[in-house]
Amino acid sequence: MKKLYPNAEAALDGLLKDGLMICAGGFGLCGIPERLIDAIQASGVKDLTIASNNAGIDNEGLGKLLRSKQVKKMISSYVGENKEFERQFLSGELEVEFCPQGTLAERCRAGGAGIPGFYTKTGVGTQVAEGKETKLFDGEEYILERGIVADIAIIKGYKADEAGNLIFRKTARNFNQPMATAGKVCIAEVEEVVPVGTLDADQIHLPGIYVNRMIVGAPYDKKIEFVTTREREAA
Repeated sequence: MKKLYPNAEAALDGLLKDGLMICAGGFGLCGIPERLIDAIQASGVKDLTIASNNAGIDNEGLGKLLRSKQVKKMISSYVGENKEFERQFLSGELEVEFCPQGTLAERCRAGGAGIPGFYTKTGVGTQVAEGKETKLFDGEEYILERGIVADIAIIKGYKADEAGNLIFRKTARNFNQPMATAGKVCIAEVEEVVPVGTLDADQIHLPGIYVNRMIVGAPYDKKIEFVTTREREAA
């Protein structure tokens, strides 16, 4: 089955509708599927639920979908660096389910592995535990976290072969790997596609069985969230 599509719009064709649940890879602006995000914004779909570590920054990454009011709910662990996220949350326009970072990654990994839920101590005694089932193990309290399964997963990779076997580059792996497995359909954008057999099998981070559709998104203007500099010292 041919997995490579000419652009993001074509790769998302037939998949988008109002009320979708989306797992989105990336961490801030690192490793985000920006071409796919732009195509989702352009489609005009709304009432989206998105599971992602955060929501980019204002007007970049998933922040674009917040700005256009296409997101109904975020399942996230970090909401800093995004004033529109903060504004919508505090005004009640956006539903937010806070989830510790490791728990969010495990919820997506569990969903992709067919595990409906797991117990963890993370969040016990905090707002994270409110409304969740608890259980004692060896006298210690744990809370039940549900695995996440999304309608689609959108991820960003570095290099892939034509079968969808994919390599992530350095920290851009972040949430992309678990998010990919949690989607019923996974769409990946990559910087380069090479012939099957080119990639060392021992270097594959995500097997092609998880990738349904792909696009080449390069070239990218790799953005930096914060640039900190100091004045040059006198010689």
